[in-house]
Amino acid sequence: MSITIYVPRDAVALGLGANRVARALFAGAERRGLDITIVRTGSRGLFWLEPMVEVATPEGRIAYGPVKPGDVDALLEAGLTRGADHPLRLGKPEEIPYLARQHRLTFHRCGVVDPVSVEDYRAHGGYRGLEAALKRGPEGIVAAVRESGLRGRGGAGFPAGIKWNTVMVAEADRKYVVCNADEGDSGTFADRMMMEGDPFNLIEGMTIAGIAVGATRGYIYLRSEYPQAFETLKEAIANGLRAGVLGENLMGSGKSFHLEVRLGAGAYICGEETSLLESLEGKRGIVRAKPPIPALKGFLGKPTLVNNVMTFTAVPWILEHGAEAYAAYGQGRSLGTLPIQLAGNVRQGGLIEYAFGITLRAVIEEFGGGTRSGRPVRAVQVGGPLGAYFPDHLLDTPLDYEAMAAAKGLVGHGGIVVFDDTVDMASQARFAFEFCATESCGKCTPCRIGATRGVETMDKVMAGIRPAENLKLVEDLCEIMTDGSLCAMGGLTPMPVMSAITHFADDFTRGGSMPIAAE
Repeated sequence: MSITIYVPRDAVALGLGANRVARALFAGAERRGLDITIVRTGSRGLFWLEPMVEVATPEGRIAYGPVKPGDVDALLEAGLTRGADHPLRLGKPEEIPYLARQHRLTFHRCGVVDPVSVEDYRAHGGYRGLEAALKRGPEGIVAAVRESGLRGRGGAGFPAGIKWNTVMVAEADRKYVVCNADEGDSGTFADRMMMEGDPFNLIEGMTIAGIAVGATRGYIYLRSEYPQAFETLKEAIANGLRAGVLGENLMGSGKSFHLEVRLGAGAYICGEETSLLESLEGKRGIVRAKPPIPALKGFLGKPTLVNNVMTFTAVPWILEHGAEAYAAYGQGRSLGTLPIQLAGNVRQGGLIEYAFGITLRAVIEEFGGGTRSGRPVRAVQVGGPLGAYFPDHLLDTPLDYEAMAAAKGLVGHGGIVVFDDTVDMASQARFAFEFCATESCGKCTPCRIGATRGVETMDKVMAGIRPAENLKLVEDLCEIMTDGSLCAMGGLTPMPVMSAITHFADDFTRGGSMPIAAE
């Protein structure tokens, strides 16, 4: 009987040699006359252990990692195919402490299933949410999403049920569902992981959304830097059409939903929903003024439901298990689970799905194992390049929307980037301005000009040129950008700048850290 071995096809695992490991396994098994089948899965998100290879045994899967091609022969000799002991043996994946203490609702299939197999997806509980949704009907679906407390996981945290209801009741001859998969924030990878490891979860969530709001066509707007996700999504969609879970007469219900993947062109601003819609229509990605909101006048001027990957992929679990079960996780108005992406100077970077309310310190120390350098943590940026920097005394802040806002930060897409005590926070503040100046769509003056002036002024501060006066000018620029920008690109750039100035003031008064011509 053939032994099944699971090797990840996730982009991180590929970058660490997963394809070479798979080839070595095939070659090593052939030399030994072993009958093996290799299934390419996504990653479970324990990136410091990638490539993590798993083997099916009568007791369940046994994991080994991180596996290099040169380790394969020794693993096979030791009895990898039986789950035998070896220095790289990790045991049952679900018992690894990093995974065991998580609340994996959205990501429970990631790293487990063959990403492009409808049969494997269904064998692991897939499409039960859609079956429940078809029985509930549009109003019932929207009610479940609203009662679950699900909020947009793309960063804004807007209640999903309100947005879904707005599109559902809008009157139009056509409506659309659009997934914002333009994941461009530093330190974020949850969307990519899901699309490469469990794409049918996204497809199912978008299909449920289409039935709920009355849309028969959907688009996944994917960042161009994700070629593996692009190919996986296309293959999954084609297989879904053949299996009758996409296209006409879904699962014999009489309902229809068609789905297409569109590639972006590398513009960070297209992570903003109206710029995304402009790009999707074949135009330059420039922010639209609101109102009208996309829920009423979006893609091609029609009512459009725009949500993030993590929002759509939470929906199948909610429909299958019920709104109350989902709302049992989290706290206050931040309900359900948050896919936390831990990166930067940390020993154990990866994906952590956990109920809202866990503290930053617990994420970094209990899951991340502290800094990779072994030096003290000095700053933690939460929410991408436009998120605030948190010093040590704020690391006990809970990860929920209200607590983060009270600490003048944001949850964003759940990305956490750790810095040790060698970081120069004046340089980080300058980078925020530089990033905004580079990525601004240019439509509004506060963002386009404010960020450019911010870089110039920070250069003077760092060179020791009238630092007090120039820091006051930085604060004035930040106020103008916050109050006057059309979208969050300019509106949130002041958050990392001002948090760095507030919490790490010493880095802005040293002077002389950057050469610049005297005024």
